Amino acid sequence: MNAALRPSLFGRELRRLHCAGVGGMGVGPLAIYLAALGFEVSGEDDALTEAMRVQLERAGVRLGPLPDDCECLIHSSAIAPTHPTYAAATARGLLRVRRGELLAEVARVRKLVAVCGAHGKTTTTAMLISALRRAGFPAGYVLGGLFNDANLAPAAAGTNEWVVAEVDESDGTIDRFAPELTVVTNLDWDHPDYYRQLSDLEATFAALFRRTRGAVLTNATCALSARAAQALPTAVTFGPNGQFAFAVQRKVGLSQQLALSGHFAVSTAEVRAAGAFNAANAAAALAAAQLMGATLMPTLLADYPGVRRRQGVLLESPALTVIEDYAHHPSEIGALLESLRRDDGGRLLVAFQPHRYSRTAQFKNDFATALARADGVYLLDVYAAGEAPIAGGTTADVFAALRALQPEAGACHHLGNEAELFRALDRDVRPGDFVAFVGAGDIDQMARAWLAQRVTPPSAPTRWEKFSAAFAAQLSRDTKLVCEEPLAAKTTMRVGGAARVYAEPASAEDLRILLRGAREHALPVYLLGRGSNLIVPDEGVDGLVVALTHSAWSAFELRTDGSVWVGAGLRLKNLCGLATKAGLQGFEFLEGIPGTVGGALRMNAGAMGGWMFQVVEEVQIMDFAGDVRTWRREELAVDYRHCATLDTGIALGARLRPSTVADSEAISRQIETYRRKRHESQPREPSAGCVFRNPAEGSAGRLIDECGLKGARVGDAEVSPVHANFIVNRGAATAGDVLALVRRVRAEVRQRKGVELLPEVLLFGKNWKDVL
Repeated sequence: MNAALRPSLFGRELRRLHCAGVGGMGVGPLAIYLAALGFEVSGEDDALTEAMRVQLERAGVRLGPLPDDCECLIHSSAIAPTHPTYAAATARGLLRVRRGELLAEVARVRKLVAVCGAHGKTTTTAMLISALRRAGFPAGYVLGGLFNDANLAPAAAGTNEWVVAEVDESDGTIDRFAPELTVVTNLDWDHPDYYRQLSDLEATFAALFRRTRGAVLTNATCALSARAAQALPTAVTFGPNGQFAFAVQRKVGLSQQLALSGHFAVSTAEVRAAGAFNAANAAAALAAAQLMGATLMPTLLADYPGVRRRQGVLLESPALTVIEDYAHHPSEIGALLESLRRDDGGRLLVAFQPHRYSRTAQFKNDFATALARADGVYLLDVYAAGEAPIAGGTTADVFAALRALQPEAGACHHLGNEAELFRALDRDVRPGDFVAFVGAGDIDQMARAWLAQRVTPPSAPTRWEKFSAAFAAQLSRDTKLVCEEPLAAKTTMRVGGAARVYAEPASAEDLRILLRGAREHALPVYLLGRGSNLIVPDEGVDGLVVALTHSAWSAFELRTDGSVWVGAGLRLKNLCGLATKAGLQGFEFLEGIPGTVGGALRMNAGAMGGWMFQVVEEVQIMDFAGDVRTWRREELAVDYRHCATLDTGIALGARLRPSTVADSEAISRQIETYRRKRHESQPREPSAGCVFRNPAEGSAGRLIDECGLKGARVGDAEVSPVHANFIVNRGAATAGDVLALVRRVRAEVRQRKGVELLPEVLLFGKNWKDVL
């Protein structure tokens, strides 16, 4: 704890604080922030999730009932005066304050950036925090959620005069704040239990803007924000036509590139988040960072980790994608579903749990309009959040509004019966569907429970299953042919999904059958060796993946002319060992490369100044039509890290020529010298080897190091502190983490050095240009 940072509260020198509702996304991060300031913090919650528990305990927050020596109770607005802890604090005469009141009080001694608005404030706050961290701007922060990366705390004290906090307007505590900078994502009428009419909400924000000492940053597309900020000299806007202007320039998977103009100090931004609303959130965050005094760079959001319950992907496969999202206002839901609409023929199914009876009564028709974008809707009972039911505010009312809007729609109303919902989804879901669980209650837990128990309905065989069934009987018993074979454990990077079809042929004839079958069924073919110089995407590989792991492919045969014939499946380490025993010199440089002969031929692998094709005399290749030909070295198209001839075929084996015959002990000593050099200069963690080719300007590793990127991380993917041209897996990295880090490194080297780095590793089953 840091007592030097601890401010007085409400004119008192308080030290011991207790938080009721500490599992919530408002109180929990605040408790962590208070602990970082030097307060002794305890807390309790009847519905504490494991993710929040980990964060609280890591921050030193003690979990348990109200302590005897507590001096102040902090509680969420959902804690009623009749709650046992609240009643006990009242009986003791303790100071009792709501979350917003305490946050406003503790923030008064610093320059507060208040991020508020109807939709997107948690994401915008998280993006601003991420951008500031990446820019080396050590502001404190209090997020209203949890990052997807469990290594990132939802709150921190910071070391400069600034603090960023998500400010909630729902209970009126927003009136306590006097920010230095206010960021308003947008305004929309919500919380009708507190704001009886739209003008009440507008007046509240107009008052907040007047209390703001510095700039008020509003959304240029929001008319209500413009009215609240009218005639305010400190008002500045962001948006496609705002003073901080942006436009979506390029979309790549779950990332996008923004073109920035107007007041922005940089012209582009890489954002690791998809959708038009996330583009606006990113623009707001970057504009706020610049107004705070941080130095903008295009890559500040390139590794944005995301926030839990904001388009959280629970399952992603060719057969089914499932997400959960916190959206609970009609505008949010409409924007979410619009971004999820399919253009590939797949259906969008939505399970929706309304949040609060008052909101449901006010917006039932708007909910119906938003939900009508889905191909199927499954309605759950309202999550009360402490409210009593009111007339016109039930799920049945939303159901009636949706049926009135679309009489033929297949909407279903499941009266709070989770089992009935699960049965309906199991019955209705078919391959290729996208299922979204939407709402601010406990629907995210239902989503996980459904996936845990789901029984996949019968479906027609996929093209992959048809291929496997058609050719399995033609292959020998020793050949392996399966669908959906996990590939991560077969690679040195240890990331990625499954192969749609995977084969380990036991003979050249079986390989010929597989290749001709793949050609007949129009399946792409990919060769997998030791998986040492490639990255398998998280979604896996759409095609036939062939691995020559059977012992039939591991031949090592000495020829009478002094050459040696080696099978494509022979490991390079074993090749060096066998050559050493035979007294054959010239292969020592291959010993530390974690691959096979076939992979080394395809990549023209090299190390320690040696290259694979320096020792090759001829290669036997089977093309994808199943025909075999032996190629002399001079006939092959070979260049740096590539043999183009093998783009349309598979190496079966090669004849190699040693440089000379030598004493085995002398060869062993040379191998040991190379091994020590590698151990000193290369990381030991799982990796795919050197990620980038060396450009004409020199060493890729040196350029990356000079940009200060050693140790840079996205999730559990890290630029190695040992060798900057290696990205290592710290234990739980995904391919998405690795690719995001590759994009970030390329962007920073391009910006700082003017050099465009090109990947050396393969993106297995895909093309780099599609993801960079």
